[in-house]
Amino acid sequence: MRIEIIAGSPRENSITRRVAIHLAQQINALGKHEVGIIDMRDFELPMVQTVFSSVDNTPEQYKALSERMFAADAFILVTPEYNSSYSPAMKNLLDHYPKQSRKAFGIVTASPGALGGIRASQQLLLLIAGLFGIASPVLLVVPFVDKKFNTDGTLVDGNFHKPVHHFITEFVWLMEKLRTN
Repeated sequence: MRIEIIAGSPRENSITRRVAIHLAQQINALGKHEVGIIDMRDFELPMVQTVFSSVDNTPEQYKALSERMFAADAFILVTPEYNSSYSPAMKNLLDHYPKQSRKAFGIVTASPGALGGIRASQQLLLLIAGLFGIASPVLLVVPFVDKKFNTDGTLVDGNFHKPVHHFITEFVWLMEKLRTN
C-alpha cells in the first residue's frame, strides 16, 4: 500500500519535517508499504479555486503531486501548531483534492513547546471528518520536537520510541483493515 506523509510546514527550517522523515524511515523498515513525503516546502499551490478532480484535470506543474495524492491509500499529516490550529499550507493542499473517502489518516503534531501542538491535533480531527477520511485514534503529539529528533530524522530521545512505535502500529493496522475490506 502507498502512504503519503504530508510535512505540513512551508518554512525553510521546519523542525516538524524531522518527524516526517523519522516516520517514513520507520514505516519503510517494516518492508510492507511504500512511503513518500510530500513536503509543503516543495509546492507553492495557489489558493484553491478549483478541485483537481483527476490527474488529467490538474495543471501541468502539479501533475506529479496529483499522481501521488490520487495513488495514496493513506495519509499521515505532520504539522506544527499555528495559532491553535494546523498549517494553512496543508489545508490548502488538501482542499485542492476531492474527498478522501474511507482512507486512513494519521495525525502528528509537533512543537518546540510543552504542549506539542495538541490543539492542532483536535482541529485535524475535524478536518479529516470533513474529508470523509478515517482518523487513527492514536495521535502522535511531539512536545519539545527540537530535542527529540535530529535534522536527519534520527530519534535522539530514547524515551519517545514507545509513543512513535505505538502510533505507527495502530495507524498501519487501521490502514490495512480499511484497504482490505
